[in-house]
This record gives sequence, C-alpha cells and structure tokens, in this order.
Amino acid sequence: MSGSLGSLSQGDKEDCSSSTTIHSTTSDDRFQARAFLKVASFPEVLTCESFDVKLCLCSLILKDLMLLDTELRKEKHVMFIQIFKIYLTDFHRKKKITDGLLKKILLNQENDFGELQKQLDSRLQNTEMSGGHNSEFQTLEDIERKEREYSEHVIDNMEAFWKQTDKAQQDFLDQSKCSSAKATKIMMDLTEKMIAVESLLSESQDLQAMDIQERLFNWELMVKMIDSLKSSIPEECKGRLNTVSNILDHLTVKNNLSVRQKEELLTDLHKAFWEQLAHYSNECMQQSKDLILKRLECRAKKKEEFRRRQEDEQESLLNKTFLSEDVHNFLKAYHELMEKHWQAQWDLEEEDDCESAEAVADLYKELYSKASHALAELVTELFLQTLPVVTSLSVRECELLKEEWQENLVPQLEKWENHRQRRWKLFQEQLLQEKELWITEYALSAVMQKHLSEKQEKIIQGVVSRLGCLSDESVSYILQKHRLLLCSVLRRLTFRRVGMAALARMRLSRKKSSLQELREQHTLQKGSSLCQDEDQWQLQKAVESHIREEEEKLEEETQETNLEFHQQLVTEIQEALQFLQQHMEQVIGQTLLQYARGEAERKSSDDGQNFKEKLVESAVESVYGTSNNISRLVQNYYQQLGKITEGYEGKKLQHLKSLQAERNERIRLKSKEKELALKEKHTKGLLNVSSTVHQRVVLQQNKILARFEQQQQIRLESLKQKLLGLHHLGTELENQLREAEQDFVRELAVLTRVPLTLKKKLSKRSKPAGEKANSKRQTIQSPEPAEKDEYIQEPHGKTSGLCRNKGKRRSLADREVTEFT
Repeated sequence: MSGSLGSLSQGDKEDCSSSTTIHSTTSDDRFQARAFLKVASFPEVLTCESFDVKLCLCSLILKDLMLLDTELRKEKHVMFIQIFKIYLTDFHRKKKITDGLLKKILLNQENDFGELQKQLDSRLQNTEMSGGHNSEFQTLEDIERKEREYSEHVIDNMEAFWKQTDKAQQDFLDQSKCSSAKATKIMMDLTEKMIAVESLLSESQDLQAMDIQERLFNWELMVKMIDSLKSSIPEECKGRLNTVSNILDHLTVKNNLSVRQKEELLTDLHKAFWEQLAHYSNECMQQSKDLILKRLECRAKKKEEFRRRQEDEQESLLNKTFLSEDVHNFLKAYHELMEKHWQAQWDLEEEDDCESAEAVADLYKELYSKASHALAELVTELFLQTLPVVTSLSVRECELLKEEWQENLVPQLEKWENHRQRRWKLFQEQLLQEKELWITEYALSAVMQKHLSEKQEKIIQGVVSRLGCLSDESVSYILQKHRLLLCSVLRRLTFRRVGMAALARMRLSRKKSSLQELREQHTLQKGSSLCQDEDQWQLQKAVESHIREEEEKLEEETQETNLEFHQQLVTEIQEALQFLQQHMEQVIGQTLLQYARGEAERKSSDDGQNFKEKLVESAVESVYGTSNNISRLVQNYYQQLGKITEGYEGKKLQHLKSLQAERNERIRLKSKEKELALKEKHTKGLLNVSSTVHQRVVLQQNKILARFEQQQQIRLESLKQKLLGLHHLGTELENQLREAEQDFVRELAVLTRVPLTLKKKLSKRSKPAGEKANSKRQTIQSPEPAEKDEYIQEPHGKTSGLCRNKGKRRSLADREVTEFT
C-alpha cells in the first residue's frame, strides 16, 4: 500500500528503515546526497515520509537558530544607534554640536548600517540560491555548506559592524572637537554600554537556544505519536485478517471448505479491504494537507498582526527621549520589549504546533475507526452471507465462527497495545539519553568558552602591561574594548556550536533510527516469547551480539563526526580570533596616537610660547642684528643640529648591533644547555626497553616546544632592552636639541642686544618646561618635529606682520629671523 501507511511487504520498505541490519559506511555519501522535503514550519513535517522526519526537524531547528541570530543582531544594531543618539543629543543640548551636524551624523549611521544589512542579505540570498536546483527539496550536503557560508558571512558582517561603530565614534569626536580626556571618557562610556548590551543578548541567546532544543524534543514526541497511529492501522488490520485466515484454515482441515475456495475467499477479502483502506488513507492524507494549509494561512495572518503591533510598540519606545543617565533604563526596557515579542511569537507557534498535531492525530484516529468498521463489515459479510452459500454450515454455525473471530481478537489487541507501550517507553528512554548528551555537550562548551575567554584576557593584559606609557583610563578602555569584541565573537561561536550539533544529529539520524528499530524488535520478541527452546535462545543471543556490534560502530562514527565538526569549529574560532587581534591592534594604535597627541598638546601649552613671541618681536625691532651675523648664527645652529642627529643615528645603530650580538650569544648558550638536558632525557628514553614510539615522539615535541618558548623569551627580553635603549637615546636626543635651541636663542638675544629681563624670562620659563617634559616621558616619546612645528608656526605670522609695519631699514634682518622661525 502506498502513501503514509507504507507497504506491508518488507521489500517495498525504504532501505534506510530496514529492521535487520544497519547500512555500512559505503552508503553514507548516498545518504548525505539524498534529497528530502524543504519545510518552513513544523505542521508541514506531519505529512512527510518517516525517513525525512528527523532531517526535516533538525533543518527547522537550524532555521530557528538563524532567525534568532538575525533578531539579536538587529536588536544590537538598534541599541547602538539609540545609545549613540542619546550621547549626540546630550552634546546638542549643551550647544557643543549644531542641529544640522546631529541630524547628519545620525543619518549617516543609519545609512551605513542599512548598507551593511543589505550586503549581508545579498550574500545570504546568493548562498541560498547556489547549489540547489530544486527549491522544494534539499540535501544534507547543501545544508552543511549553507551553514558554513552563513557563519562566514555573519562574522564578516560583525567585523564590518564594529569597524563602523569605531569610525562613527571617531568622526563624532573629531567633529565635536573634544579634548583627549573627554574623548577617552566618552568612548569608555559607549564601550561599557555595548558590553551591557552583549551581556543581555548573550543571556537571552542561551535561554532561547535551550528553548529551541527543548522544542525539538517536543516535536519528536508529537511526530512519534502520529507515526504510532499510522503504523498501528495496517499492523492491526493485518492481524485481524490473519485471524480470519486461521478460522478458514480450520474449516479447510475439517473439509468444510476446499483449499481453492479458501484462497479465493481470502483473496477477495484482502482485495476489497486494502482497496477500501487505501481510499480512506488517501482521503485522510488529503484532509491532513488541507487542514495544515488552512492552519498555516491562519498562523501567517496572526503573525502579521503580531508584527504590526510589535513595530508600533517598538517605535513608541524609540521615540521617547532618554538622557545619558538613563541609558541603562533604556537598554533594559528595549530588551524586555524584544523578549516579550519573541515570547509571544514563540507561544503562538507552539500552540499552533500542538493544535495541528492533535488535529492530524484525530484524523488518523478517524481513519483507524473507519478501517476497523470496514473490515468488520467485510468479515460479517464473509461469515454470514458467503460461508453459508459455499459451505454446508448453517447460519448459526457461521455466527459462532464470527463470535470466535471476535473473541480471538481480544488477546491480539492486548498484545498490540503492550507492543505500543513498549515502543513508546523505548522511545522515551532514547529521547532522555539524547537530552542528557545535549546537556553534557552544553556544559563542555561553556567550559571551553570560559577557558578561551580567560586565555584571551590574559593575552591582552600582557600586551597592555608591556606598553607601560598609557594612562589608567586608556588601559581600561583597551581592556573594555577587548572584552566587548570577545563577547561578540564568543556569542557567534555559541550559535555555530549549536548548529553543528544539529548537523551531527542529522548525519547520524539514519543509523540511530535503524539501531532503534533493532532494539525495539528484539525487545518485543523477547517479551512475547516466554518459553524458548535452544534455537530461539541462540537466535536471541546472536541478535544481541549484532546489536552490540552496531552500537560500537555507531559510537565510533559519532566520535568521528564530532571530531570533524570540532576541528571545523576550531578553525572558525582561529579565524574569529584573528579578526579580534587585528581589530585590537587598530584600537591600541589609535589609543597610542591619541596619547601622543595629548602629550604634544600638554608640552605645547607648557613651553614658553609667549616668551618666544616677545623674543622674535624684540629681535625684529633691534637695530644691532645684520643679515650676515644672523645668517652665520642660523647656519651654526643648523650644523649643530646635524651633528646631534648624526650622533644619535650612530649610537642607535651601535645599540641595535650590540643587542643583536647579545641576543645571538644568549640563544647559543641557552640552546646548548637545553640540548644537553634534552639529549640526556632522550638517551634515557631510548635506553629504556619499555619506551615506545609515542614516547619518543613526545620527547621530540617537548624539545621543539622548549626551544620555541626559549626563543620567545629571549626575543621578549631583547625587545625590552631595545625599547629601553631607544628610550634613553631619545631622551638624550631631546635634551641635546633643547640645549642647542636654548643656546641659539641666548646667542640671538646677545647679538640683537635684547634686554636682560627677557633673558631671565628665558632661563626661568624654559628650564621648568624641559624638566616637566623629561619627568612625564617614561617609555614612549611624543613626536619632536610635530611639536616644534606646533609652537613655532604662530610667531611666524606675527613676525611677518611686524616686518610689514617697520619698513625697509631692517628688511634683511627681518628675513633672516623669519626664516629661522
């Protein structure tokens, strides 16, 4: 019989559901390439073939995970824009930015994020369209490929999102012309708020992912209930017909009925019943499809109403005005609203799933009732109308035969009911084992993520500690930024891990189903045969041995599949951490640049700017300076600068050469020591008779790792010495340049006969500035040329203005002084 009830003959069944053996690994590729129905919701699964059910359910789980990921990503984008808008509005309220600039920045951010979403949607659409020629069916290979490409696209989108947020913050700070301290504080506040967002999203993601996994188990229970009803109809009807056949066989033995007559009666009975049952089954299947289609249309309308109402609630909340002090309240309110919307949609789908399953179950119960009633009518017709004609039995005797048939059905019905209960119990036990396995995997994943997080935190703290020059606020900002990006990366990898677990479940579903059928059949046969002879006992032992072998094969394949997905996950983790490292390099570089600019600003404000301006003005007004002597003074100053710079380069080169020589010598000595120690260990290992090849491999690995760690330590020490030496040379260069500058200014003052009061101002103002600069520079120095350009540029304009007012009598001296400035 075709359709949902399947064929009664074993040969017509699908090879994947064979109850006698589990297929070998040679058919795994064929299994992964087999197409199954592409479904969009659970009610559609209720009309699938039994082979496709597991795959369809897991594909729905992947779809739910993808939908959850999309919703959380949109929520994160909206939250960032709103937080950014709150800070911009706060600046606008304090008159630090104009109304036009506020609208321009917000519009640019919304357009940029909209463009990011369009790019992601386009890539995902291309992934969905590639590889599949039939839109109604899909294969396991297609799903694995799409999941892998989806993960790559989402990580790229996440990287682009964080780059865009950094760009938005930097553009805002540049246009608002904030001080370095104020900019650092604002960026720290924004980062702190986004960490709170990631924390909310991560917690919500974990809970909803667990709900999605629990939903899978509920779906399997409902599908098993429907499948049990489907299978019980042909099984029981076949048993009822066998009971009729036994009664006719008894009549044949008594010579009340010939063998030919018996065969004709059974053939007519079977043909009439199975044709009628096929009609009822097709009718039931069509009713199920129509029912599900109608319910899905109703669900779509309800979801559309939900969506409109939720959009109105969301827009109402976003239109409210929040101050910078109320950011946490906004985050909490918006996240609770999003969770409320998700839960409402979740409850709607779950309620509709249960109602759809119950409605389909009622249809199959009605089918069971129709089939039983039709068979009872045919049997009644056989016993009360046909048998009295073809045999010499009286009507009363035929009625007694019918009563005998009904009495014989009672123990058969009890037996079938016991079988159903045992199957259901075995299924529940299997489901419980899968739940426990999933909980264990979830716990291991949490431990792995914690270890990864701690390791990354330790790495970034080591990097920051080596810098040494940054303020506490800058260090805190770098650590916060790293924590934010790490939370985002780990949250994405959690999604990927859950998806890989579903893919592994799909790969192993065929063999698990086959093994479960073997267990069910063995349990039922063992329970039905209370008294066993030697042959039956040996047969059961052979079946049990076969089940154990298949369990070992399944365990081995499970480990191989999990290892394959684990290696793939590790590769994706490395790629994600590479993005994290690259982004943090940019963040640290930007922080160092901002620190250098701040140092330059402070030095510029600390130097004797007013004194230098007065000195230039006095030199211009003096009648004692000529073109020749000022040119000679400037030329001597330039020569002195050249000597200082040349000496600095020579010392720097000598310092680097000595460091390289020391490093090479240190590597040679330590390598020799390590090699001697490892050689001794290695020799002992080889002399030991019980040592294995694996132990020697481990010794070699330890040797290589020790050498690598030694070289890394030497390299780190060399870098520290190099940094300290360059810092010392830089400080010495700065002092020499400052002394040369002071000598030049002093000689210029003497040459142009500037009053002694100005020279005293020079000595009083330049010395503290130099001392202050020296005390503040610990490891990294701010750029000297930029600093000089900064404080020399302004006197140039003033000197030029004075030259235009004084006339021609001092034009040569004015030009020399102007060239210097």
